[in-house]
This record gives sequence, C-alpha cells and structure tokens, in this order.
Amino acid sequence: MSGHERLDLAGVTKDIHVLVVDDSAVVRQVLTVILARERSITVSVAADPLIALDKMQSLRPDVIVLDLEMPGMDGLSFLQTVMARDPIPVVVCSGLAARGTEAAFRAIEGGAVAVIEKPRLGVKGFLHDSALLLRDTIIAAATARVRRPVTRPQPPAVDLAKPRPPRARAPLATTTDKVIALGASTGGTEALRAILEAMPAHAPGLLVVQHMPEGFTRAFADRLDRTCRIEVKEAADGDRVLDGRALIAPGQRHMALRRNGAHYTVELSDGPLVSRHRPSVDVLFRSVAAAAGRNAVGAILTGMGDDGASGLMEMRQAGAVTLAQDEASCVVFGMPRAAIERGAADHVVPLEHMAARVLRHAEDLFLRMASGEP
Repeated sequence: MSGHERLDLAGVTKDIHVLVVDDSAVVRQVLTVILARERSITVSVAADPLIALDKMQSLRPDVIVLDLEMPGMDGLSFLQTVMARDPIPVVVCSGLAARGTEAAFRAIEGGAVAVIEKPRLGVKGFLHDSALLLRDTIIAAATARVRRPVTRPQPPAVDLAKPRPPRARAPLATTTDKVIALGASTGGTEALRAILEAMPAHAPGLLVVQHMPEGFTRAFADRLDRTCRIEVKEAADGDRVLDGRALIAPGQRHMALRRNGAHYTVELSDGPLVSRHRPSVDVLFRSVAAAAGRNAVGAILTGMGDDGASGLMEMRQAGAVTLAQDEASCVVFGMPRAAIERGAADHVVPLEHMAARVLRHAEDLFLRMASGEP
C-alpha cells in the first residue's frame, strides 16, 4: 500500500492503482489529471497493450482503463488476454461512433465491468459531472467481482441504411395496468440483458435506469431489441408505457413516470445530478411510487453507491412489491446492499430468478386488481 489517504469502498479500505491503456497522449493526460485529484488513486499509463502487459508483470493494477482501437494488439484482444491470464476489472474508454459503441458492448460481454465515454475535450473542458462519473466508475470497478466471460451468440449485425423487417411480437396496443421499474449501475448491462431477454412478449411495461454515458443508452437499447421478445427502446419524452415494451432512460436525462388519464407516460428532464447520477434510479423509483403506487414492482440491481435505495423505500411504502439482487450474483453489491439495509426490499433474489419473480409479483398485482381487492 502507498502512503496515500485511503478510500472506504463499500466497507473495503484500500488504495487503487489504475493503469490507463490508450494510444492517445491527450486521453492519457486527461484521465491521469482527473484521477490524480483523488489522493487514494495512483495512475500509470501505457501507449499500447504490449507496453501494458510488460508493466503489469512488475505492478498488478487494481483497475485497467482500456481504449479498444489501438495499433498492434487491439483492445478486445488485450481484454481476452487479461481475462484468460488474471482477471482484473476493466473499464472500457470508448468513443461514441457506432463502431465504438458496438465494440464497447462486445467488451462488456467479454468481461469488462463498465464503459465510459472517451474525453472529447481538454482537461479544463471536461465537465465536472463527467469527471465525477469517471471517478465513481473507477472506484466501483475496484470493488467488482470479475467473472470470466461465458461465450454466447452475438446479436445479429444491423445495416442501419436498410429498414429492419418486422418481427413477430405482441402488438403494442394495450395500456399497461402494471409497471415494472428496474435500476442498475456497474455490472447492470449484463444483469438487465438476462432479465429482459427472459421477458415474454406480453410482459408488463418496464422502465429501466442504467447508469451509462450519453450515446451508449441508445446502442444498448437497440442491441437488446434485437435479442428480446419485447420491444426495447431508448425512451423519448412522452413515450407511452405499454405491455410488451421496455423504455431505457437516455444517458444524461432523468426519467420519471407520469399518469396521463387512463395510461402512463414517461417524462424526461435535465437538471442536477440526483444521488450522484443522471439518470438517477431514485428519480425513477420515486415517480413510480407517486404515479403507480401498489400497481408497481421495483427491483434494484448490481451497482455501487446508494442510488435507488431511497426511491425503492418510497415504492415499498406506497404498496409496491420491491426486490433487491442478492450479493452472490452482483458484480458490485453496493446499491442492493443500501436498499436492503434501509429495509426497502421485500425480497432478496438471485439474478437467475429475478425475471421470474418480477413477473410473478406483477401477475399477483393483476389478479388482485381483477378481483377488486383494495
């Protein structure tokens, strides 16, 4: 350990050594300056994966921040090498171009724990909120359980220049009477994939907040839409909440549920960070508590910090059924832990059972409503 002041990370006190692997000198400088502001984080850099592998022989990093497009060995090949030899938490630093976002999600499926947007401005222009997100992502990664990736089929490539042929799917014709709200952060992309891919075509309307940079949420939604039986889309202001549809909050926009006559819609907004995030799980959950009350099911999934814990408590107090992912299946147990410790979760559920439990509780709501039970 160094002599730096230490961070208390979800009960684990440690210094964090970060290795930044990027062929851009500007990006290496920006990330080093931002991370060095945290006294418990030390930073070393490598201009390419081969240099990184050499440095790792003498000093094993706690977290690797990895560019994916580099000369020589590319980032995905480097990630595969790391995961095979000695799994270390990897945070992908990716551009917003379509090729960059696609590679970033391939990296998540290959074992990376999070993705951040590549800085596009100098140190002085890097927004405070983005710097805060970077710092929190690194700390979360340092506490993550890294699992060797499981091989799974890649979603089919889509030619964006051609219209996609229609797929068989439940018609989006009925207003949902029930709402399922999901919140996640570090490790959440794979957790959400597991849940949403298990949803039947007529599943109740779902609202999702996943802490993710602006631009990546649309790619995430499009990717899931190609593999799920339900429609998955990045939410737009005023979108209807319908059976057979999941709406994912856009990066840098809060999403709230609103009652509009006989149906639900979503409202997107800017504004300050809430619980250190935008979008915030707390914003979503609190709005669900107010608009849907006991006609909702809420689940808080893997992630660091406590975003969503207060909102899940408000949902429970409003009569909703509330669940938290169990520690063993979390990449980072922070958000579920905070909710459980506050008494906000009715049930603690492993990820592999979460979809079935959410659906079962939603069905219970339907039967209660059909019977006229108050």
